Amino acid sequence: MSQGFPDFDPPAEIIEAGHQAMANGPHQYAVTWGSSDFRKALVVKQQRFMGLELDPDKNIVVTCGSTEAMMAALMTVCNPKDKIIVFSPFYENYGADSILCDAEPIFVPLLPPTFGFDLVTLEAAFAQKPKALILCNPSNPCGKVFSRDELLQIAHLAEKYDTFVITDEVYEHIVYAPHDHTYFAALPGMFERTISCSSLSKTYSITGWRLGYVIAPPEIIDGVKKVHDFLTVGAAAPLQAAAVAGLTLPDDYYKNLETEYTDKRTLFLSWLDKAELNYYPPQGAYYVLVDISEFIRNTDYDDTYFCEWLAKVVKVAAVPGSSFFREPVHHYIRFHFAKRPDTLNAAGENLLALRELWLRDHD
Repeated sequence: MSQGFPDFDPPAEIIEAGHQAMANGPHQYAVTWGSSDFRKALVVKQQRFMGLELDPDKNIVVTCGSTEAMMAALMTVCNPKDKIIVFSPFYENYGADSILCDAEPIFVPLLPPTFGFDLVTLEAAFAQKPKALILCNPSNPCGKVFSRDELLQIAHLAEKYDTFVITDEVYEHIVYAPHDHTYFAALPGMFERTISCSSLSKTYSITGWRLGYVIAPPEIIDGVKKVHDFLTVGAAAPLQAAAVAGLTLPDDYYKNLETEYTDKRTLFLSWLDKAELNYYPPQGAYYVLVDISEFIRNTDYDDTYFCEWLAKVVKVAAVPGSSFFREPVHHYIRFHFAKRPDTLNAAGENLLALRELWLRDHD
């Protein structure tokens, strides 16, 4: 339940298209910034959900996963010593990306239980004249879905301080009622200063295919093309050809995806309830932060020790929450629930014994 990838297959249409691509090609380089068929299919799909007019030649670069998309975006707009705003908790790569770009992160805390931000603190960060803000929405690791009002507040500050917003929206289709995902680029006046990063990994359960993309205005895309070309040259041509089958799936696919993940969330959280563990219900994505304060309070143990013990003794793996926080936070662990029901049930059964086993080993 640690690293966030599914243990179930992608849609059958994508698998079959993959067989065809392996048999018939293409087997050589695609156009560096993405095959024409892939970019055209992606534009049709994203226009439908984002509500924006996009040009497959001017607004898109296909990358090796959203990890490269984020790196290419940051390297395009940031010069050495520029500042960038990062909400904390954050996906670990953002810290490494900052180092690789020689940029200085300004961390702004997201405050439990809903992981909202303090507007005064956020404006103080903007007042330092950062080049960009990174916005993960829905958020890994806390499952935060930023409301439209929160996004409009960020948009106002981005315009006021002339700052780019680089979004990470890989969980755009995994959102739980009553919450809704709003694309930052679709907010009034924001397309020109937004660099949208995403991938096919989570939406189509193909994390190993490493197909991501950047959507941005033409002048930004021209820069991203150059950076991307020297980072990876291009994403795998046969996988781009096969993935078109996913991008052209009907709207029902995304409705069913939301329903399936809602069921997984309900199932796994029910096991956390039975195990009497404290957690923050995620609004989107497929992660949940569990508060382990009751186990480590007034001890020398921390979240890293707890996760090591959990894997060895309870046979359930989690990620130490401190991996995601700039602040000295050591009382959270993160589970993910992108798993088959029998996997979730097996993990849940094991977690029922957690408290008894902890007391046995730490009495």
